[in-house]
Amino acid sequence: MSAVIMDGKALAERIKGEITNQVLTMNKKPALGTILVGSDPGSIAYVDGKHRDCAQVGIKSIKVNLPESATTAEVVKAVNELNQNPECTGFIVQLPLPKLVNTEEVLLAIDPNKDADGLNPINLGKFVLGKNTIIPCTPKAILALLTEYKIKLSGTKVLIIGRGTTVGRPLSILLSQKPNNATVTLAHSATSNLSELMKQADIVVAAIGSAHFIKLGMVKDGATVIDVGITRTDQGLVGDVDPAVAQSASAFAPMPGGVGPMTRAMLLNNIIELAK
Repeated sequence: MSAVIMDGKALAERIKGEITNQVLTMNKKPALGTILVGSDPGSIAYVDGKHRDCAQVGIKSIKVNLPESATTAEVVKAVNELNQNPECTGFIVQLPLPKLVNTEEVLLAIDPNKDADGLNPINLGKFVLGKNTIIPCTPKAILALLTEYKIKLSGTKVLIIGRGTTVGRPLSILLSQKPNNATVTLAHSATSNLSELMKQADIVVAAIGSAHFIKLGMVKDGATVIDVGITRTDQGLVGDVDPAVAQSASAFAPMPGGVGPMTRAMLLNNIIELAK
């Protein structure tokens, strides 16, 4: 068996084409703001990619860069400035923030109506209740890939490895809600029967940031496998899933080329929704 490769890059390009057409019809051009604290190479590359995407589809972009030494108060001040900027229709604070910055306080300061990542506690609370709100970008990207490749969700056993607030936890809620109706298990570092769970799952989503943690033979034959993890190694950036897993999976979203491009496309989609 050889897996169907879930091409997030191609799907993202198609979605960006649709967004370009939407922007052309809007009276006020939407604008994405980003707040980047520090000089982490991965975060810089990711934020720069978001601004390139904006330029490609006709969305304005506002870049705010703060030094590694920035305090929580200084980051919150930058957040409030974007909250009050009439040109900015939505913005994100690039995570993770430096250890000395209180992430919770920063996210709480974001105006829920400009929260392009959907991570403000008010929006997360509405999301948990199934209310119409901005969906966090990576879970939204994963659902879009599953939908595009017609992967059955209703009644399906889904295993998510990783319980972070940007991927694992919101994804578990999204996939279990109507109309998706998946049966979701959220695993983490204290899960004792992880090997057994991986063999039972129809869909495995790896989001733990451990290089090639999942290897060939660890998941059920014919499972759908989604790689979300990113780890910097001597060989470059690698995912949580060894590419050899594609030999036994029915569908595989690799890293790179799977969830990453779609996450950026979903951010643009969220900016359009906020602008409307």
